[in-house]
Amino acid sequence: MQQLETLIRQAEAEVGRQMQVCNACRYCETFCAVFPAMTRRLSFDAADAHYLANLCHNCGACLHACQYAPPHDFAINVPRAMAQLRVRTYEEFAWPRSLGGLYRRNGLAVALATGLGLAVFLVLLLAMRGNLWHEPLAGNFYAVFPHNTLVAMFGIVFLWAILALGMGAKRFWQGQSPGDALPGARAEALHDALTLKYLDGGHGDGCNDEDDRFTLRRRRFHHFTFYGFMLCFAATCVATVYHYVFGWHAPYAFTSLPVILGTLGGIGLLVGPAGLWWLNARRHPLHGDPSQRPMDRGFIALLFASSLTGLILLAVRDTGAMGLALAVHLGFVMALFLTLPYGKFAHAVYRVAALLKYQVERRQPNRLQLGAD
Repeated sequence: MQQLETLIRQAEAEVGRQMQVCNACRYCETFCAVFPAMTRRLSFDAADAHYLANLCHNCGACLHACQYAPPHDFAINVPRAMAQLRVRTYEEFAWPRSLGGLYRRNGLAVALATGLGLAVFLVLLLAMRGNLWHEPLAGNFYAVFPHNTLVAMFGIVFLWAILALGMGAKRFWQGQSPGDALPGARAEALHDALTLKYLDGGHGDGCNDEDDRFTLRRRRFHHFTFYGFMLCFAATCVATVYHYVFGWHAPYAFTSLPVILGTLGGIGLLVGPAGLWWLNARRHPLHGDPSQRPMDRGFIALLFASSLTGLILLAVRDTGAMGLALAVHLGFVMALFLTLPYGKFAHAVYRVAALLKYQVERRQPNRLQLGAD
């Protein structure tokens, strides 16, 4: 615990040092929300450092524009300093706090091992029951795993993930003391989050590629991933309404709303994560924090595997292989939700909170400017 505290304080101090230099230069003031928020401060305490770190979208534009970037003696690399502190934010505000160390262990090997382990467990369970390979069941998943069993298993894991992430965000927000969030601030923060406004490099041309060219690929692959995830979630919600409200039980036709939403979401969760993996492998070594790439790739791999196995399940649901495909799919989905509160997904929660604080601040008088006047 003492070592973690030391790492957090060091990361906070480095963000503060770099922001002092940037505050004197201000060349990047129009690039993204970080720099206007920076100009409202003369010094940067721990809360300010965590706020700015989570406001940063790691687009790399400021690094490529900076005259003080490495190999300059000032060694200004805002994307890396912010990325290194962001993961410390996740650890410091994790709930329960004792599980914060999981962020450093949640890498590609752990993610895949968890998914494969749960998949093998469910496959063996079906084999012991004699249900691993059976006559076609016309897509009736609940003939393989009872409905109430699935609801209990995934309901508990999902609620735990929501609780853990929600408590962490609450602790982060309370430490910021931003003031009241007016409806306009909430709406604009949500708009900025859903459109990934600050992945445009501040000029609309996108992030810098590894060879310094501007590109919108990172923004587009993020959109495929996020909206693919939301479409899959919508499919689950619609199916829940069908089941409990209208009494329409699965399996649903290929032309039904839950299946259409799930299929479109699954395609998005193939294209988006595949693209993000490709970009992650090609990123310039000065972009962000390379030590966090295993955590990034673990989350990307679970999203991709959950989607791929889900689409395979849809394709074979009317065959005798449905039970095997269902067990493998459920294993990866369970692994995704088990690791959700202590992996890369946390960045979305804390970034929305930081964007909300930014919009609240924008609606308040700038005391530094008032003092200058």
